[in-house]
Amino acid sequence: MVGVVPGSEQSPAPAAEERILTYAQALNEALREEMRRDPTVFVMGEDVAAWGGGGVFGVTRGLAEEFGTERVRDTPISEEAIVAVAVGAAATGSRPVVELMYVDFVGLAMEPLVNQAAKLRYMFGGKAQVPLVLRTQQGAGRGNAAQHSQSLEAWFCHVPGLKVVTPSMPADAKGLLISAIRDENPVVFLEHKLLYTTRGPVPAGPFTIPLGVAAVRRPGRHVTVVGIHLTVHKALQAAEQLAEEGIELEVIDPRTLVPLDEETIVASVKKTGRLIVTHEAVTRAGYGAEIVTRVVELAFDYLDARPVRVCGKDVPIPYSGILEAAALPQVEDLVAAARALVRDEVA
Repeated sequence: MVGVVPGSEQSPAPAAEERILTYAQALNEALREEMRRDPTVFVMGEDVAAWGGGGVFGVTRGLAEEFGTERVRDTPISEEAIVAVAVGAAATGSRPVVELMYVDFVGLAMEPLVNQAAKLRYMFGGKAQVPLVLRTQQGAGRGNAAQHSQSLEAWFCHVPGLKVVTPSMPADAKGLLISAIRDENPVVFLEHKLLYTTRGPVPAGPFTIPLGVAAVRRPGRHVTVVGIHLTVHKALQAAEQLAEEGIELEVIDPRTLVPLDEETIVASVKKTGRLIVTHEAVTRAGYGAEIVTRVVELAFDYLDARPVRVCGKDVPIPYSGILEAAALPQVEDLVAAARALVRDEVA
Protein backbone atom coordinates (compact mmCIF):
# COMPACT_ATOMS: atom_id res chain seq x y z
CA MET A 1 0.00 0.00 0.00
CA VAL A 2 1.34 3.39 -1.00
CA GLY A 3 0.93 6.06 1.67
CA VAL A 4 2.15 9.47 2.70
CA VAL A 5 5.23 9.51 4.87
CA PRO A 6 4.38 11.37 8.11
CA GLY A 7 5.76 14.89 8.05
CA SER A 8 5.88 15.10 4.27
CA GLU A 9 3.18 17.78 4.21
CA GLN A 10 5.75 20.54 4.76
CA SER A 11 3.06 22.63 6.46
CA PRO A 12 4.07 25.62 8.57
CA ALA A 13 3.86 25.41 12.34
CA PRO A 14 0.30 26.14 13.48
CA ALA A 15 -0.46 29.64 14.69
CA ALA A 16 -2.30 30.25 17.96
CA GLU A 17 -5.73 30.18 16.31
CA GLU A 18 -4.98 26.99 14.36
CA ARG A 19 -5.56 23.39 15.37
CA ILE A 20 -4.14 20.17 13.99
CA LEU A 21 -6.92 18.40 12.08
CA THR A 22 -7.08 15.57 9.61
CA TYR A 23 -8.04 16.29 6.02
CA ALA A 24 -11.41 14.59 6.65
CA GLN A 25 -12.05 16.66 9.79
CA ALA A 26 -11.24 19.86 7.90
CA LEU A 27 -13.81 18.98 5.23
CA ASN A 28 -16.38 18.14 7.89
CA GLU A 29 -15.77 21.47 9.59
CA ALA A 30 -16.21 23.35 6.32
CA LEU A 31 -19.56 21.66 5.69
CA ARG A 32 -20.72 22.25 9.27
CA GLU A 33 -19.79 25.95 9.29
CA GLU A 34 -21.40 26.65 5.91
CA MET A 35 -24.59 24.82 6.88
CA ARG A 36 -24.79 26.91 10.03
CA ARG A 37 -24.16 30.11 8.10
CA ASP A 38 -26.48 29.50 5.15
CA PRO A 39 -29.75 27.55 5.47
CA THR A 40 -29.83 26.91 1.71
CA VAL A 41 -26.77 24.64 1.96
CA PHE A 42 -27.60 20.97 2.22
CA VAL A 43 -25.75 17.68 1.75
CA MET A 44 -26.94 14.67 -0.22
CA GLY A 45 -25.44 11.35 -1.26
CA GLU A 46 -25.25 7.64 -0.54
CA ASP A 47 -25.03 6.87 3.19
CA VAL A 48 -24.14 10.44 4.21
CA ALA A 49 -26.68 10.40 7.07
CA ALA A 50 -27.94 6.98 8.11
CA TRP A 51 -24.62 5.17 8.15
CA GLY A 52 -23.10 5.98 11.53
CA GLY A 53 -19.64 6.80 10.19
CA GLY A 54 -20.82 9.72 8.06
CA GLY A 55 -20.30 8.33 4.57
CA VAL A 56 -17.79 5.77 3.46
CA PHE A 57 -14.88 8.06 4.45
CA GLY A 58 -16.50 9.73 7.47
CA VAL A 59 -16.55 13.26 6.07
CA THR A 60 -20.22 13.89 6.93
CA ARG A 61 -19.98 12.41 10.43
CA GLY A 62 -22.35 14.13 12.88
CA LEU A 63 -24.04 16.41 10.36
CA ALA A 64 -27.38 14.58 10.35
CA GLU A 65 -27.51 14.76 14.15
CA GLU A 66 -27.08 18.54 14.06
CA PHE A 67 -29.04 19.50 10.96
CA GLY A 68 -31.53 16.69 10.50
CA THR A 69 -32.25 14.45 7.56
CA GLU A 70 -33.95 17.22 5.58
CA ARG A 71 -30.56 18.87 5.10
CA VAL A 72 -28.40 15.74 5.21
CA ARG A 73 -30.17 13.45 2.79
CA ASP A 74 -29.41 9.83 2.06
CA THR A 75 -30.16 8.98 -1.55
CA PRO A 76 -30.83 5.89 -3.63
CA ILE A 77 -27.85 4.27 -5.33
CA SER A 78 -28.28 6.22 -8.55
CA GLU A 79 -25.57 8.72 -9.41
CA GLU A 80 -27.54 10.17 -12.30
CA ALA A 81 -30.55 10.83 -10.09
CA ILE A 82 -28.43 12.31 -7.30
CA VAL A 83 -26.72 14.84 -9.56
CA ALA A 84 -29.86 15.61 -11.57
CA VAL A 85 -31.81 16.42 -8.41
CA ALA A 86 -28.91 18.58 -7.18
CA VAL A 87 -28.83 20.52 -10.46
CA GLY A 88 -32.53 21.29 -10.13
CA ALA A 89 -32.12 22.30 -6.49
CA ALA A 90 -29.18 24.57 -7.30
CA ALA A 91 -31.02 26.22 -10.18
CA THR A 92 -33.97 27.04 -7.90
CA GLY A 93 -32.19 28.65 -4.98
CA SER A 94 -30.44 25.99 -2.92
CA ARG A 95 -26.74 25.19 -2.57
CA PRO A 96 -26.45 21.41 -2.66
CA VAL A 97 -23.22 19.62 -1.80
CA VAL A 98 -23.32 16.20 -3.42
CA GLU A 99 -21.11 13.34 -2.31
CA LEU A 100 -20.43 10.59 -4.85
CA MET A 101 -18.85 7.64 -3.13
CA TYR A 102 -16.13 7.16 -5.77
CA VAL A 103 -15.23 9.27 -8.81
CA ASP A 104 -15.25 6.04 -10.84
CA PHE A 105 -19.07 6.15 -10.77
CA VAL A 106 -19.33 9.67 -12.17
CA GLY A 107 -19.82 8.36 -15.69
CA LEU A 108 -23.40 7.57 -14.65
CA ALA A 109 -23.93 11.26 -13.79
CA MET A 110 -22.16 12.97 -16.69
CA GLU A 111 -25.36 13.98 -18.50
CA PRO A 112 -26.76 16.21 -15.73
CA LEU A 113 -23.28 17.40 -14.77
CA VAL A 114 -21.87 18.14 -18.23
CA ASN A 115 -24.95 18.94 -20.30
CA GLN A 116 -27.00 20.70 -17.61
CA ALA A 117 -24.98 22.05 -14.67
CA ALA A 118 -22.02 23.22 -16.74
CA LYS A 119 -24.10 24.91 -19.43
CA LEU A 120 -27.22 26.41 -17.88
CA ARG A 121 -25.68 29.73 -16.84
CA TYR A 122 -24.25 30.25 -20.32
CA MET A 123 -27.42 29.18 -22.14
CA PHE A 124 -29.58 31.57 -20.09
CA GLY A 125 -27.27 34.54 -20.47
CA GLY A 126 -26.21 34.55 -16.84
CA LYS A 127 -29.76 34.67 -15.49
CA ALA A 128 -29.58 31.08 -14.25
CA GLN A 129 -27.00 30.00 -11.71
CA VAL A 130 -26.06 26.51 -10.58
CA PRO A 131 -24.17 26.78 -7.25
CA LEU A 132 -23.58 23.05 -6.98
CA VAL A 133 -20.59 21.31 -5.40
CA LEU A 134 -19.87 17.74 -6.42
CA ARG A 135 -17.55 16.17 -3.84
CA THR A 136 -16.03 12.87 -4.79
CA GLN A 137 -13.03 10.72 -3.96
CA GLN A 138 -10.37 9.59 -6.39
CA GLY A 139 -6.88 8.09 -6.39
CA ALA A 140 -5.19 4.77 -5.78
CA GLY A 141 -2.93 3.19 -3.19
CA ARG A 142 -5.54 1.22 -1.20
CA GLY A 143 -5.71 -1.94 -3.28
CA ASN A 144 -9.21 -1.06 -4.51
CA ALA A 145 -8.43 -2.20 -8.08
CA ALA A 146 -9.39 -0.79 -11.45
CA GLN A 147 -12.99 0.28 -10.81
CA HIS A 148 -12.39 2.19 -7.55
CA SER A 149 -8.94 3.77 -7.97
CA GLN A 150 -9.01 6.12 -10.94
CA SER A 151 -8.01 9.78 -11.10
CA LEU A 152 -10.32 11.48 -13.59
CA GLU A 153 -9.66 15.19 -13.15
CA ALA A 154 -8.93 15.63 -16.87
CA TRP A 155 -12.50 14.62 -17.72
CA PHE A 156 -13.92 17.59 -15.84
CA CYS A 157 -11.24 20.08 -16.87
CA HIS A 158 -12.23 19.54 -20.49
CA VAL A 159 -15.77 20.86 -19.88
CA PRO A 160 -16.31 24.64 -20.05
CA GLY A 161 -18.48 25.80 -17.17
CA LEU A 162 -17.07 23.47 -14.51
CA LYS A 163 -14.53 24.51 -11.91
CA VAL A 164 -12.19 21.78 -10.66
CA VAL A 165 -10.56 21.76 -7.21
CA THR A 166 -7.85 19.35 -5.96
CA PRO A 167 -6.79 20.14 -2.37
CA SER A 168 -3.77 18.30 -1.00
CA MET A 169 -3.53 19.76 2.55
CA PRO A 170 -6.10 19.89 5.37
CA ALA A 171 -6.24 23.70 5.55
CA ASP A 172 -6.75 23.89 1.79
CA ALA A 173 -9.47 21.25 2.00
CA LYS A 174 -11.43 23.48 4.36
CA GLY A 175 -10.75 26.87 2.77
CA LEU A 176 -11.33 25.67 -0.78
CA LEU A 177 -14.52 23.79 0.09
CA ILE A 178 -15.99 26.91 1.68
CA SER A 179 -15.07 28.89 -1.45
CA ALA A 180 -16.61 26.19 -3.64
CA ILE A 181 -19.89 26.21 -1.69
CA ARG A 182 -20.13 29.99 -1.97
CA ASP A 183 -19.33 30.02 -5.70
CA GLU A 184 -22.23 30.62 -8.07
CA ASN A 185 -20.95 28.01 -10.53
CA PRO A 186 -20.78 24.21 -10.43
CA VAL A 187 -17.58 23.00 -8.79
CA VAL A 188 -16.15 19.48 -8.97
CA PHE A 189 -14.29 19.04 -5.68
CA LEU A 190 -11.90 16.09 -5.90
CA GLU A 191 -10.45 14.51 -2.77
CA HIS A 192 -7.79 11.80 -2.58
CA LYS A 193 -8.61 8.73 -0.49
CA LEU A 194 -5.14 8.47 1.04
CA LEU A 195 -5.23 12.08 2.22
CA TYR A 196 -8.21 11.74 4.58
CA THR A 197 -6.05 10.72 7.54
CA THR A 198 -3.19 13.15 6.90
CA ARG A 199 -2.90 15.94 9.46
CA GLY A 200 -2.00 19.60 9.40
CA PRO A 201 -2.74 23.02 10.88
CA VAL A 202 -6.20 24.39 10.09
CA PRO A 203 -7.40 27.85 11.19
CA ALA A 204 -10.43 27.96 13.44
CA GLY A 205 -13.61 29.52 12.11
CA PRO A 206 -14.72 30.10 8.53
CA PHE A 207 -12.08 31.18 6.03
CA THR A 208 -11.75 30.97 2.28
CA ILE A 209 -8.95 30.23 -0.14
CA PRO A 210 -9.62 31.75 -3.56
CA LEU A 211 -10.06 29.38 -6.46
CA GLY A 212 -7.28 29.82 -8.99
CA VAL A 213 -4.40 30.56 -6.60
CA ALA A 214 -1.55 28.03 -6.44
CA ALA A 215 0.72 27.44 -3.45
CA VAL A 216 4.51 27.17 -3.50
CA ARG A 217 4.99 24.29 -1.08
CA ARG A 218 8.79 24.43 -1.18
CA PRO A 219 11.05 26.98 -2.91
CA GLY A 220 13.95 25.80 -5.06
CA ARG A 221 16.14 26.87 -7.95
CA HIS A 222 16.86 23.82 -10.12
CA VAL A 223 13.57 22.14 -11.10
CA THR A 224 9.91 23.11 -10.87
CA VAL A 225 7.66 20.20 -9.91
CA VAL A 226 3.91 20.66 -10.29
CA GLY A 227 1.90 17.94 -8.57
CA ILE A 228 -1.74 17.08 -7.98
CA HIS A 229 -3.08 15.64 -4.72
CA LEU A 230 -0.85 12.87 -3.35
CA THR A 231 1.97 13.62 -5.79
CA VAL A 232 2.48 16.99 -4.07
CA HIS A 233 3.48 15.04 -0.97
CA LYS A 234 5.67 12.70 -2.99
CA ALA A 235 7.37 15.69 -4.62
CA LEU A 236 8.13 17.10 -1.18
CA GLN A 237 9.66 13.79 -0.15
CA ALA A 238 11.73 13.76 -3.34
CA ALA A 239 12.86 17.32 -2.60
CA GLU A 240 14.11 16.25 0.82
CA GLN A 241 16.19 13.47 -0.69
CA LEU A 242 17.61 15.60 -3.50
CA ALA A 243 18.51 18.46 -1.18
CA GLU A 244 21.26 16.23 0.22
CA GLU A 245 22.75 16.13 -3.28
CA GLY A 246 22.52 19.88 -3.80
CA ILE A 247 19.51 19.65 -6.11
CA GLU A 248 16.68 22.02 -5.18
CA LEU A 249 13.13 21.29 -6.26
CA GLU A 250 10.50 24.02 -6.25
CA VAL A 251 7.22 22.25 -5.50
CA ILE A 252 4.04 23.87 -6.79
CA ASP A 253 0.56 22.79 -5.70
CA PRO A 254 -2.03 24.23 -8.14
CA ARG A 255 -4.85 23.55 -5.66
CA THR A 256 -7.37 24.28 -8.42
CA LEU A 257 -7.03 23.07 -11.99
CA VAL A 258 -9.87 25.21 -13.33
CA PRO A 259 -9.15 28.05 -12.93
CA LEU A 260 -5.41 27.38 -13.15
CA ASP A 261 -2.84 29.75 -11.68
CA GLU A 262 -0.58 29.97 -14.73
CA GLU A 263 1.37 32.91 -13.37
CA THR A 264 2.82 31.06 -10.37
CA ILE A 265 3.81 28.05 -12.46
CA VAL A 266 5.34 30.10 -15.26
CA ALA A 267 7.22 32.35 -12.83
CA SER A 268 8.72 29.26 -11.22
CA VAL A 269 9.79 27.77 -14.55
CA LYS A 270 11.37 31.05 -15.58
CA LYS A 271 13.49 30.79 -12.45
CA THR A 272 14.41 27.10 -12.65
CA GLY A 273 14.40 26.49 -16.41
CA ARG A 274 13.06 22.95 -15.90
CA LEU A 275 9.63 21.41 -15.39
CA ILE A 276 8.29 18.11 -14.09
CA VAL A 277 4.54 17.52 -13.86
CA THR A 278 3.24 14.61 -11.83
CA HIS A 279 -0.17 13.08 -11.16
CA GLU A 280 -1.68 9.64 -10.61
CA ALA A 281 -3.96 9.91 -13.64
CA VAL A 282 -2.68 8.11 -16.70
CA THR A 283 -0.06 9.99 -18.69
CA ARG A 284 -1.93 9.97 -21.99
CA ALA A 285 -4.15 13.07 -22.24
CA GLY A 286 -3.70 13.74 -18.52
CA TYR A 287 -3.92 17.25 -17.12
CA GLY A 288 -0.13 17.35 -16.88
CA ALA A 289 -0.03 17.68 -20.66
CA GLU A 290 -2.12 20.85 -20.36
CA ILE A 291 0.31 22.31 -17.83
CA VAL A 292 3.26 21.46 -20.06
CA THR A 293 1.57 23.06 -23.05
CA ARG A 294 0.84 26.29 -21.22
CA VAL A 295 4.43 26.53 -20.00
CA VAL A 296 5.75 25.92 -23.52
CA GLU A 297 3.42 28.59 -24.90
CA LEU A 298 4.26 31.17 -22.23
CA ALA A 299 7.85 30.43 -21.24
CA PHE A 300 9.47 28.40 -24.02
CA ASP A 301 12.58 30.58 -24.19
CA TYR A 302 13.25 30.01 -20.49
CA LEU A 303 13.33 26.21 -20.70
CA ASP A 304 16.79 24.65 -20.48
CA ALA A 305 15.46 21.10 -20.93
CA ARG A 306 12.37 19.37 -22.24
CA PRO A 307 9.44 19.19 -19.78
CA VAL A 308 8.95 15.76 -18.22
CA ARG A 309 5.77 13.96 -17.17
CA VAL A 310 6.02 11.57 -14.20
CA CYS A 311 2.47 10.26 -14.18
CA GLY A 312 0.43 7.07 -14.05
CA LYS A 313 1.06 4.29 -16.53
CA ASP A 314 -1.48 3.93 -19.32
CA VAL A 315 -3.09 0.86 -17.73
CA PRO A 316 -6.08 0.19 -15.46
CA ILE A 317 -5.02 0.27 -11.81
CA PRO A 318 -4.08 -3.29 -10.76
CA TYR A 319 -5.32 -4.95 -7.56
CA SER A 320 -1.93 -6.42 -6.62
CA GLY A 321 -0.03 -4.08 -4.33
CA ILE A 322 3.24 -4.54 -6.18
CA LEU A 323 1.65 -3.92 -9.57
CA GLU A 324 -0.39 -1.01 -8.26
CA ALA A 325 2.78 0.70 -7.04
CA ALA A 326 4.45 0.06 -10.38
CA ALA A 327 1.54 1.73 -12.19
CA LEU A 328 1.74 4.91 -10.12
CA PRO A 329 4.40 7.64 -9.91
CA GLN A 330 6.60 7.12 -6.87
CA VAL A 331 9.13 9.25 -5.01
CA GLU A 332 12.02 7.43 -6.64
CA ASP A 333 10.60 8.22 -10.09
CA LEU A 334 10.58 11.92 -9.29
CA VAL A 335 14.11 11.73 -7.88
CA ALA A 336 15.38 10.01 -11.02
CA ALA A 337 13.63 12.48 -13.34
CA ALA A 338 15.03 15.50 -11.49
CA ARG A 339 18.54 14.06 -11.42
CA ALA A 340 18.42 13.49 -15.19
CA LEU A 341 17.29 17.06 -15.82
CA VAL A 342 20.05 18.73 -13.78
CA ARG A 343 22.87 16.18 -14.06
CA ASP A 344 25.18 18.35 -16.17
CA GLU A 345 24.67 21.54 -14.18
CA VAL A 346 25.14 20.01 -10.73
CA ALA A 347 28.10 17.92 -11.88
